[in-house]
Amino acid sequence: MAEITAAMVKELREKTDAPMMECKKALTEAQGDLGKAEEILRVRLGSKASKAASRVAAEGVVGLSISADQKLAAIVELNSETDFVAKNDDFMAFAAKLADLVAEHSPADVDALLALTIDGQPVEVVRTALVGKIGENISVRRFQRIEAQGKVTSYVHGGSKIGVLLDLVGGDEGLGKDLAMHIAASKPKSLSKDGVSAADIERERSIAEQKAAESGKPPEIIAKMVEGTVQKFLKEVTLLGQVFVKDDKLSIEQLLKQKQASVASFTLFIVGEGIEKKVNDFAAEVAAQAAAAAR
Repeated sequence: MAEITAAMVKELREKTDAPMMECKKALTEAQGDLGKAEEILRVRLGSKASKAASRVAAEGVVGLSISADQKLAAIVELNSETDFVAKNDDFMAFAAKLADLVAEHSPADVDALLALTIDGQPVEVVRTALVGKIGENISVRRFQRIEAQGKVTSYVHGGSKIGVLLDLVGGDEGLGKDLAMHIAASKPKSLSKDGVSAADIERERSIAEQKAAESGKPPEIIAKMVEGTVQKFLKEVTLLGQVFVKDDKLSIEQLLKQKQASVASFTLFIVGEGIEKKVNDFAAEVAAQAAAAAR
């Protein structure tokens, strides 16, 4: 049997908010598999155990670039080690220049972006110089470029920690702003259910089946319960299925029909999403320093 360490229990607890003993039991049952243990806890404790997806795990900013006619736009995530550096003027200006480069040149990937030039110098040289000036590691993580079918609306939240680009066909500027703010708040995974991965749907179905089986109801009732849960999940994670944050009687799909508009695409960047953030154990650090001093 795999050894269940305190660090594993701590990591699962931070991901799920579940009681420590429940985390240890789940890890034991899952033989140390963190993903499986999280799934077990979700079956036992419900959706409370799925909050990890929205947790920001690194510092930095998103940089945006939008053309005057709102037909072309780009978004870039630039990471730093600390939030203090993320607020640095030079750092934020670098992020904005990167977004302009993406919009203008449409690089194929991050390496291609780093090979472009800013004021005659390769982006990689500019980045390295900024690292030397600021004293922290700085990395270009990802970017997205949009050539709009309609017009691009943007929204930035939380000191440039969350950035949204929305390609809205029809409607007006007010609708675009409302939808971009909704995306930042509700964090949909895709535009419609067609964009949700089969793996995500199967995972939700598996969890629903396990929970429904515990009810002791007849198989035909269980099948309906499972299907209802999956459909609820799809509404929660898709933009068109979500309830509008400014009117809980309207779905986004209904709102768009009212306004005779449609969303061609959207991009949502949350700084640090999915990156494991280093956490310093200050108590252990102090104890180690004290022990070293004693020696």
